[in-house]
Amino acid sequence: MVQLKTDTSIAAMRETGRVVARLLDAVRKAATTGVSLRELDEVARGVLREAGATSPFLNYRPHFAPTPFPAVICASVNDAIVHGIPTDQRLRDGDLVSIDAGAMLDGWAGDSAISFTVGSARPSDTRLVETAFEALEAGIAAAVVGNRIGDIAHAIGTVCRTAGYGIPEGFGGHGIGRAMHEDPGVPNEGRPGRGMKLRHGMVLAIEPMLIGSGKDAFHADRDGWTLRTSDGSRAAHAEHTVAITNDGPRILTAP
Repeated sequence: MVQLKTDTSIAAMRETGRVVARLLDAVRKAATTGVSLRELDEVARGVLREAGATSPFLNYRPHFAPTPFPAVICASVNDAIVHGIPTDQRLRDGDLVSIDAGAMLDGWAGDSAISFTVGSARPSDTRLVETAFEALEAGIAAAVVGNRIGDIAHAIGTVCRTAGYGIPEGFGGHGIGRAMHEDPGVPNEGRPGRGMKLRHGMVLAIEPMLIGSGKDAFHADRDGWTLRTSDGSRAAHAEHTVAITNDGPRILTAP
C-alpha cells in the first residue's frame, strides 16, 4: 500500500536527506588509496552520530539475506553492483566504488547512492559512472504527477540500453518514508504508460544500476549480500530519494 506524504512530512524527509548527502560527501572525501572499506563505514557512522540519526541499513534483513546487514553503508567495488559489505579490503588506485547509504531522522528515512573512481580513472569507468547519473536524472525528470511508474522505468532503461549497458533484473528503486523500503517498486526498465499513476505526496528512491559489459547476468557472493557481475565487468549505481509534487520532482537527498 502506498503512503502519500504531506508537505510537512516531505519537509521532514528533506532534513533526513541532508544527513544522507553529508554522509556520502564525507565518505567520498575519505575514499583514498589505502583506506579500507570498514574505515569508510566508520566515517559514515560518525556523520550519523553527529546528526543524531540512525542507520536503516544496520541489521536490516530482507527475505533473501542469510544474515542481518552488519554496516551502515553498502560499499561495492569494481565488479560488485550493489549491497557490498564493508570489509578490511583497502582501496587501490583505479578502483570503481559505489557507496549506498541511508539515514533515519525523527522517524523518516532517506536513501541515496553515488559511484566514483579512486585516483586515476579508466575512460570506460568514467563513461559508466556518468551514464548512471544520466539515467538517474532521466528517471527523476519522468517522476511527475500524472505519469506512471513505467515512465520512470522506461526513462532509466532507455539511457542505459542506448549506452550499451546491462541492467540487473529484479533490482531497482522503491517507495520510502517511515520505512526505508515501501511500496511501490520502481524498476530500472519498463514500458511507458504502465504501472501506478504518480500522485502528489509519493516519495520514491530512484536508483539505476548499470553493468559495464552490456550483459545483465549477475550472482550473489558467498556473503549472501553482495551482487556481482557474472562476467567480472564493472558496475555503477546512482540513487536519490525524490518527492513527487505538483510543482515537479523534488530531490530530497541533494547536497
